[in-house]
Amino acid sequence: MGFDGKRNAREGARVSPGAVLLAVCLAQYMVPAMVTAVGVALPAMGRELHATAQQLGLIEQVYTLSLAMTMLAFGRLGDLVGRKRLFLIGMTAFAVVTCSLGFTESVTMFIAQRFVQGLSASILLSGSLALVASVYPPAVRGRMIGLVSAFTYAGLSTGPVLGGFITTAWGWRYVFFLCAPLALAGLILCLTRVRTEWREEKCGHMDWRGSALYAASVALFMLGASHLGTGGSGREVGAAVVTSAGLAGLCLLWLFESRLTEPLLDVNLLRQNRYFTLSCLAAFGNYAATFGVTFLMSLFLQYVKGFSPRQAGFVLLAQPLVQMVAAPLSGRLAERLRPVAVSSLGILLSGAGLLAAVTTLGPESSIWWLVLILVVMGAGFGLFITPNSTIIMGSVDRRRFGMASGMVGAMRTLGMVTSMTIVTMFFSLLMGSRGISPATVPDFLTSMRWALSVFTALSLVGLGLSLGRRNANDGQSGQ
Repeated sequence: MGFDGKRNAREGARVSPGAVLLAVCLAQYMVPAMVTAVGVALPAMGRELHATAQQLGLIEQVYTLSLAMTMLAFGRLGDLVGRKRLFLIGMTAFAVVTCSLGFTESVTMFIAQRFVQGLSASILLSGSLALVASVYPPAVRGRMIGLVSAFTYAGLSTGPVLGGFITTAWGWRYVFFLCAPLALAGLILCLTRVRTEWREEKCGHMDWRGSALYAASVALFMLGASHLGTGGSGREVGAAVVTSAGLAGLCLLWLFESRLTEPLLDVNLLRQNRYFTLSCLAAFGNYAATFGVTFLMSLFLQYVKGFSPRQAGFVLLAQPLVQMVAAPLSGRLAERLRPVAVSSLGILLSGAGLLAAVTTLGPESSIWWLVLILVVMGAGFGLFITPNSTIIMGSVDRRRFGMASGMVGAMRTLGMVTSMTIVTMFFSLLMGSRGISPATVPDFLTSMRWALSVFTALSLVGLGLSLGRRNANDGQSGQ
């Protein structure tokens, strides 16, 4: 028996793969459920905290920004200090910070706490796919990742419903207490059924300088871009300078990391493994094109169509519910067809739904038409994410599982924060500091259409990147 076989035998005696999978699924359910529940509660929250439309956008943006800044670093850190240890720390921190949001009285403080909540979610999620890949062989790994994705979409599905119901019945503050029992269950499961640790003993030291440069560059770029078009020549120049500084920092990061033997960002892998790189970029494009849709549709339903938070939650249920069904099915479909073909079809469907939203949605639009658009987008995203994530995890060896898992998370969160940055930028450009009211609904609709148009273009870019993998090798399966 080789070294890997002996290690797998030792791990199997001390860990239940099913327990690892269930703990990861609980985490993957809890985080998106909180995100979408908060999205439905935003109007009620905004009224009580006297938040502007721009501040409502920031509540979502800073959460995804903190994820984008740190996901890659925490994925790498898990390989060094232990993936299980980091998972437990993230689970505890996320539960505590999320519950504290229910007691906040100031919108400024709320935005700050959302940033910290994003950091704790980054710790929790950065190595989750690495944990699954560590306990399941390549032959069944796609199915397990599909199951994890199904729990993610279950969170997205039930979040709006729970958020709308709780906000209507008891108030928005109680939404933030949802995660406590789930986090407790996950902690007990890991502590009692998972008695081993996954850590690559020879993978070196943490690249803290690269991590700091990456975080600062992402923050500068996203914050600067979100304030472009806010009015006033001084603010325009300042936003442009900040955005340019972020881009320059990312270019510097590439040069800096290419000279290190133990980098945060493995530049040589990105250069040499085309399959891995294009899959990561395709994930970024698809998340950037789709994440902001739920936020926009929640505001559209409540401010334009006059729905209650509960009613809006049930309508928004359509997209993630279809995603929840499509994600595990796409894992099995990708075993029979080329994963590239399945994921490319998913991006195509998402783009078709976005194009329909841009060209047809308005105050007189039928709710059933909106539901159909959300169903098409949900089917597309569900078909894309499972085979694409399986491609990424299967194209690297075992010692890079944490990095690959962190890269999946980084592309997801960079796409999410890009999506919300686009929304916030158009709100700033067309609405300024005004809140959404009957008088400003036309400007809101214009902002929504411009954002959806950019999302459609990003979806086309993602499709091109996905199709670009057709002539690449399928990559090596991680062991």
